[in-house]
Amino acid sequence: MLEIFEAITRRLVESWKSDEPSGRRNVFRCRCERPVYFYNSFCLGCKTPLGYEPEMLQVLAMSPAPKGDAWIVDGQKDDSVLWKRCENFHSPAGCNWLVRADEEETLCRSCRLNNTIPDLDVEENGLWWRKIENAKRRLVAQLLQLGLPVASKVSEDKEKGVMFDFLRSPEKGPRVMTGHASGLITLNIEEADDSIREKTRHQMREPYRTLLGHFRHEIGHYYWDRLVDETPWLEKFRELFGDERESYAGALKRNYEHGPPANWADKHISAYASVHPWEDWAETWAHYLHVVDSLDTALRFGLHGDEVEQAVEPFTVDDLYDPKDPDAKRVILLINSWVQLTTVINELARSMGQQDFYPFVMSRSVLRKMHFIQIVVKEARGGTSLLD
Repeated sequence: MLEIFEAITRRLVESWKSDEPSGRRNVFRCRCERPVYFYNSFCLGCKTPLGYEPEMLQVLAMSPAPKGDAWIVDGQKDDSVLWKRCENFHSPAGCNWLVRADEEETLCRSCRLNNTIPDLDVEENGLWWRKIENAKRRLVAQLLQLGLPVASKVSEDKEKGVMFDFLRSPEKGPRVMTGHASGLITLNIEEADDSIREKTRHQMREPYRTLLGHFRHEIGHYYWDRLVDETPWLEKFRELFGDERESYAGALKRNYEHGPPANWADKHISAYASVHPWEDWAETWAHYLHVVDSLDTALRFGLHGDEVEQAVEPFTVDDLYDPKDPDAKRVILLINSWVQLTTVINELARSMGQQDFYPFVMSRSVLRKMHFIQIVVKEARGGTSLLD
């Protein structure tokens, strides 16, 4: 499987400055040639059943197998491989992912990560859970594309796996706090209520707050434990992000009492990233995932760099964590293309009276941290690294 970073940068070279008409790259398509999308379980045009196949990482059309409650998906090399729908297909989660028919497991790669789901006897919880699962499936699909380890702490890897608790605060408290601890990610399901989440965003003075953003941030903490802590990367992390042995409770107290330092934007992607090295890593990790996924989507739909004006001075390889890294030129191409993309999409959002699509400014310090993360991710999937 071609790693998503390599695939994106290859397509940037091939199509970002291309004469090919836009809109006909690698979008998912039904067998009727209509475009279909990540969450679709059937084609809105021809009504063909669809499913997300986690090995090919695509939404594919399906046909019933000759025997049993199984499916054959289009495009696979081995027609003997049969699939079944995730058990949560008929639940409020509405999961469209597939599971191999010969597996005893009934839940897909994403749903099997759940440790606790909301109480579905409460009416709005089902709607909230569906929104949460939609965001989580997009996260998990991206992690699989990146080649990162994704195993269920519930049923597959008790020691190093990851799992999710989706909880609601009791009426009389205490409030459920979203966070990560030892492979368990807890999400307050009230974050799926747009009005509650937007109110919290204003109270916290945040420019951006989404379910997917929560997932990408918290999974960053998980991968810090997996990929950095107690590895040769730890000292290099401390040199770049700071010493995580600083009191976390003390750092939070200082932030809530005094706010972020005045110059936080010079070194951090967000004000919250300035609280503690752990939060700096998690926030930067989340933005790494934002950049990779959003630019990948733009390329799949055929957006061209020739259609976007460069509004700021582009970054150069000397701005990276390691200018001699073999991927240095591709990283710069990726980031400069992202800056171009967000410039025009922010203007589009403003023309609709909406807040900016990407309300952040990427400094050179942040770029170095993102490049560090890219190198760590590449090593995690067996690539070369600075430590070889």
